[in-house]
Amino acid sequence: MSGVRHPAGSEAAAGAGSDAGSRAETGGAHLRPVGERAALVARSRGPVHIIGAGLLGASVGLGLRERGVDVTLEDLSPTTVALAADYGAGRVRSAGDDAPALVVIATPPDVTADVVERALRTYPEAVVTDVASVKLAPYAELVRRGIDLSRYVGSHPMAGRERGGAIMARADLFVGRPWVICRDGETPAEALALVEAVALDLGGVLIEMTPEEHDRSVGLVSHLPQVVSSLLAARLVPASDQAIGLAGGGLRDTTRVASSDPELWVQILGANSAPVVELLDAFAADVAAFADALRDPARTGAKRRIADLLSAGNNGVSRIPGKHGSSERFTQITVLIDDSPGQLAKLLTELGELGINMEDLRLEHSPGAQIGFAEIAVLPEVAERAVADLVERGWRTL
Repeated sequence: MSGVRHPAGSEAAAGAGSDAGSRAETGGAHLRPVGERAALVARSRGPVHIIGAGLLGASVGLGLRERGVDVTLEDLSPTTVALAADYGAGRVRSAGDDAPALVVIATPPDVTADVVERALRTYPEAVVTDVASVKLAPYAELVRRGIDLSRYVGSHPMAGRERGGAIMARADLFVGRPWVICRDGETPAEALALVEAVALDLGGVLIEMTPEEHDRSVGLVSHLPQVVSSLLAARLVPASDQAIGLAGGGLRDTTRVASSDPELWVQILGANSAPVVELLDAFAADVAAFADALRDPARTGAKRRIADLLSAGNNGVSRIPGKHGSSERFTQITVLIDDSPGQLAKLLTELGELGINMEDLRLEHSPGAQIGFAEIAVLPEVAERAVADLVERGWRTL
């Protein structure tokens, strides 16, 4: 790759900042049966060549192959590209292959500009896009080098998982997720259409932003949460086992993304440092104000300050989109289940029999006890009936 080295497996889930790990997941199921794939119609025009065969690159390949699009793969690591091909994300590109109509670059952000430049030169008729989680730094570097960017369209699907690699790839990874397209006034309509077609084929929700708008936005909704989650989780390192044993859902929720790849996040945060620093400074000021109020909670005005900051959090979380991008809020029902085979399946079956639509599901095990907790999100108007019906069937709820 023109001497450019990038970690095998491309940019992983950390670039998403999504709720990819908040649901119960089964891991590595990739493709629908062949008969189902045949029924899918592609907007995308192939061949499509993917550089970087890790989580995002392989997931793009899996989704396009379901729609019959010809996909070729490339990665610095022969093992990574062979693994992605074995999973059905495409085939390893060879010298005799047709020139691609579109090149999708799914490499880490610190080499994105280098790989984009090489792709533009190697495939002079192809449109080139990337799926890196930062947009301004690669674009500015390409402009600085004087590269003709009329065939380049930056993009970023807001999707991922905590663990990377082709083994974790999914054909449905991007379904219902925002897919940001960064264009400028000189972007040809046909180039834009090729990139948008891929995003739509993979189930993404198109959003147009400038590179600056994108990086400021992901700094707030993805990069700041990663830093806060990691710093909070770091406080657990010196804690006693007895204290950690008390951990519940709140700690798990706020530290979930702390398990992301540090090497990748060093690249992401370094490439988007200015917006993140501004956000961290503001966050630090809020933390300082909260700590100051707690130092003497009996002081006049201290309790109001604490309440105001907590209330601001209520207002902020109410703006986070829910299912299918709506702002609708759900009621959580916690059901106790025995830690034995078949219990979760039984619960889900009975919810279906009761006509209760489950909007989300989280599982938690009780340390040292043969019992688990299934936290089920339902619409507020059906919550009371759901609890009553489940109790009548012998389930215990909290």
